[in-house]
Amino acid sequence: MSTSLSTSSNPTQWRRPPVMFKRRWHGYLFLAAIVIYLITATWSIEVDWGRVQEGMARGWRFLQGFLVPDFTTRWRDIQQGLIESLTMTWTSTLAGILISIPIGIGAARNLAPAPIYFLCRSIITLSRSFQEIIIAILLVAMFGFGPFAGFLTLTFASIGFVAKLLAEEIEACEAVQIEAIRATGAGWWQVVNYAVQPQVMPRLIGLSLYRLDINFRESSVIGIVGAGGIGATLNTAIDRYEYDSAGAILIMIIAIVLVVEYSSSYIRRWVQ
Repeated sequence: MSTSLSTSSNPTQWRRPPVMFKRRWHGYLFLAAIVIYLITATWSIEVDWGRVQEGMARGWRFLQGFLVPDFTTRWRDIQQGLIESLTMTWTSTLAGILISIPIGIGAARNLAPAPIYFLCRSIITLSRSFQEIIIAILLVAMFGFGPFAGFLTLTFASIGFVAKLLAEEIEACEAVQIEAIRATGAGWWQVVNYAVQPQVMPRLIGLSLYRLDINFRESSVIGIVGAGGIGATLNTAIDRYEYDSAGAILIMIIAIVLVVEYSSSYIRRWVQ
């Protein structure tokens, strides 16, 4: 019997996969329709070839500046932008995690009562509804230009990211361990401390490091709309056509992202 099962589960003859078109001319007709659609769609795009030519020349100058970066002329501005970005990254990540932990616990269906669950889920949904760049525009309009708006933006975005994944991790915890702690007569806080916290702590550390990496990259983006950081320095360099300084800034952003990426990967492996 085992031989017959093995034979039926492992076919010995090659079978042709089902074809999309049974007749060859159907396939040609389909390809012709795709080509006609692409030509029509391309023709409908209003292209200013004069601007394309001007953009190509400008792009070439930018590429030349990127290949020969200037770290010295605008070093003071670059240094200030980097310090602002790193400060925003660290402080917003820490504040976001501290706020996310109670919200994540409240958003876990197996721990929180229904009113708190829906309230915390609403906060997470609100935080995840907008991209960082939109939040930054709103906060810059409210609090003005500078790193404080960037700090608030990254903190707000971190809450939705960390709290949602933390809540899902808590809901996936082993129910046996939770019931075992409850069976001892432990209170709600003791259940969280002794049954949930040991199971989710490695995941929470990994999420925090991942969010740290994201926040640094986002601090470079939101600076373009006035939220401070190295993004604002990069935007100023591009507006002044200082492409060699812009190239230097981009190289430093890539280098820091690589350092953060490898460091966080090493720490996650060490913790987990």
